[in-house]
Amino acid sequence: MSKYPDQQYQLNNHLPVNQQIYQQLRREIVECMIMPGTALSEKEISARFAVSRQPVRETFIKLAENGLVQILPQRGTFVKKISIKRVNDGRFIRDAIERSIVLKAVELVTPAQMLLLEHNLKRQTLAVQNNLLSEFLAFDDQFHQLLADIADCPLAWETIENIKATMDRVRYMSLSKVSPPSCLLQQHHDIYSAICEGDAVAAERAIGEHLNEIIYTVSSIGEENSEWFEI
Repeated sequence: MSKYPDQQYQLNNHLPVNQQIYQQLRREIVECMIMPGTALSEKEISARFAVSRQPVRETFIKLAENGLVQILPQRGTFVKKISIKRVNDGRFIRDAIERSIVLKAVELVTPAQMLLLEHNLKRQTLAVQNNLLSEFLAFDDQFHQLLADIADCPLAWETIENIKATMDRVRYMSLSKVSPPSCLLQQHHDIYSAICEGDAVAAERAIGEHLNEIIYTVSSIGEENSEWFEI
C-alpha cells in the first residue's frame, strides 16, 4: 500500500509546478493523509507528479520553512510531529495581526466587501451542512483573507499563511470533536456582525475569541493522538 493518498496527480498550467506540488503536499500533511513521521522520497514524489526532482526539492524546502517537514542531510526528509510550542507561537503572532486587521476592516469596509463576506459565510454554511471539512477549511481561510484585503493589507495574510501550517494540522484534527465547524461558523458570523455594525470593540473581541479556540483544543487533541506530537 502506498504511503501517499494516490499515485498520480494532474498538474495544470495555472500555477508554477513547485507551487502546485507544495499546495497538494501541504494539504495532505495538514489533513493527516500523510502521517507524522512519514519519510518523503524525492524519487517517488517526482514520479507521482511526473516532474523532475528540482521542483520537489523546492517544495521540501518550503515545507521545512513552514514547520511541516524536517530535512536531515544524508538521511532524508520526514513529516514532522506537531510542535505544541510552534502552535502556540503561531497563535500568538496571528492574534496580534488579526486584531489589527479587524480594527482596520471596521474603518474601511465597503458595502460590496460586506457582500463578499456574506457570500463566503453562505458557502461555509453549505460546507458545514454537508460535512465537507476540507471545503470548510478553505472557505475559513478565504474569510480571513478577505478581512486582510478589506484592511488593505494583503501582506498580513501572506504572513499569516507562512506561520499557520502547524496550527492548521491541529485545527483539522479538532473539527470532528473539539471545535466543530458549526462553532467556528458562528464565531465567523460574530466577526461579520461586529464589522457590519461598525463596532470595533466587538470585532476585536470576536476575533480574539475565535483565535483562542485553538488553546482549548490543542491539549485535548494532543492527549488523544500523543504519538503525533513532539514531547
